[in-house]
Amino acid sequence: MPDRFRITLGQLNPTVGDLPGNAAKARDAWEKAKTAGADMLALPEMFITGYQTQDLVLKPAFTQDAMSEIETLARDCADGPAIGIGGPFAEGSKLYNAYWILEGGKVTARVLKHDLPHKQLFDELRLFDQGPVSGPYRIGPLRIGSPICEDAWWPDVAETLAETGAEILMVPNGSPYHRNKLDLRMGHMVARVVESDLPLVYLNSVGGQDDQLYDGASFVLNPGPDGGAVKVMQLSPFDEVIEHVDFERTPDGWRAVPGRMDHQPGEWEQDYRAMTEGLRDYMRKSGFKKVVLGMSGGIDSALVATIASDAIGPENVRCVMLPSEYTSQASLDDAADAANRLGARLDTVHIEGARDAVGDALAHLMADTKPDTTEENIQSRLRGVMLMAISNKFGELLLTTGNKSEVAVGYATIYGDMAGGYNPIKDLYKTRVFQTCRWRNENHRDWMMGPAGEVVPPQIITKPPSAELRPDQKDEDSLPPYEVLDAILEGLVEKDLALKDLVAQGFDPETVKRVETLLYGSEWKRYQAAPGPRISTKAFWLDRRYPLVNRWRDQL
Repeated sequence: MPDRFRITLGQLNPTVGDLPGNAAKARDAWEKAKTAGADMLALPEMFITGYQTQDLVLKPAFTQDAMSEIETLARDCADGPAIGIGGPFAEGSKLYNAYWILEGGKVTARVLKHDLPHKQLFDELRLFDQGPVSGPYRIGPLRIGSPICEDAWWPDVAETLAETGAEILMVPNGSPYHRNKLDLRMGHMVARVVESDLPLVYLNSVGGQDDQLYDGASFVLNPGPDGGAVKVMQLSPFDEVIEHVDFERTPDGWRAVPGRMDHQPGEWEQDYRAMTEGLRDYMRKSGFKKVVLGMSGGIDSALVATIASDAIGPENVRCVMLPSEYTSQASLDDAADAANRLGARLDTVHIEGARDAVGDALAHLMADTKPDTTEENIQSRLRGVMLMAISNKFGELLLTTGNKSEVAVGYATIYGDMAGGYNPIKDLYKTRVFQTCRWRNENHRDWMMGPAGEVVPPQIITKPPSAELRPDQKDEDSLPPYEVLDAILEGLVEKDLALKDLVAQGFDPETVKRVETLLYGSEWKRYQAAPGPRISTKAFWLDRRYPLVNRWRDQL
């Protein structure tokens, strides 16, 4: 009986709905696996359809097309390694998230997902039926158990597989990124190895899908000689990787041969990579080649321009300055400095004439009223109109530039600076915006298409933020200092703390109550906001979904 078994891991980037394209990726990986003498090619969860499909998978025609594509793949890849590939499986009135095993030109097994995630950004209980706990399948000399993603986060499925003869666990995943996610995954997978005393392969997708990121970072664990688990392979995050892992039969059972160990960057780099890849994939998968954004001379637009330059190259980034008489010369200079450092195009469109025309058109209705935020918002909305016109005329994706702090408290103008198709910093608090700019100025990586060096001008990082919609305006005229605001928001949003909990931490009761009021009162704006990459555990809309009309308020 053979004492060695090779699995080729396809840490790859599928596109939702591109069934032929995803199948072509699978065939290409299979050819590499065949050349390498592999016994099996393993691909991630729901690979044939891309992940997450949301309600697309509920269309019977789509599901049938996906199943037909898998069956064609089986016939095309008959004379080489077996394939494990994720895809839907419809049977009668049931629909399953399945892992298909293809060998010798046909489907030889299907594993049906048992534990369907239904918290945070997942909604699988709404889409799929719960499958029974499947036993292991055999390929050559090896009995393989495949808990699908969530199935491996809890003991029951892996325990049943071990009891029914599985000799290794091969876990296909569509596990989305959030900050420090690898540590969380590792803890769960180590527990499965300890409980089952089996080696485990954790195979994850990479790439962006709408506002979700899949970071790969696949790994392989062996049972430790004295308990615990030992990591023997680690693939890089966010990169497409095809790698081979060998298993050998030992007196203690099958064990993975130590292999590739890629560096895992720290949280600042991974967050920045997630925002960059999120934008890059959103554009690539939806057909955009260029972007346009409003360049204010402030830190948010400077960071978005930098992310865009790193994602698609500065030659494909158009920055537009839209000044009024309230725009300082320093902001004009800073916007030009930031664009020049990146090598991006900078255009200028003056808004005073358009603003005055709108003011004249409304004058008979607004007579005898005092100027307030209404007039300020007209300026912002005119900027949105002009940027959308440029986007429409030249086919450039309009990026919005509101950070999570502003999005949280509504310090943004609906149909104004919120107008656009994608927001790379939507899930990044303002205090992290500052630190992210400092990190990028000090670091450059091969995957960045923008220039190295100090690309965000230092004066933009240090000057007080301002919307510049009235004379001498500063953000802190309307909001608490960002260090205070972000700490309160983290308590209310990420941790769901009560107001009294925050007051007990030393925050001013009136400030806490005011921030909560702004947070709830801005829900309707976020409902209409552009998508953006999820990098935290509580992204707006994906993880945190609140009613637009909500009369409840916490009491101190």
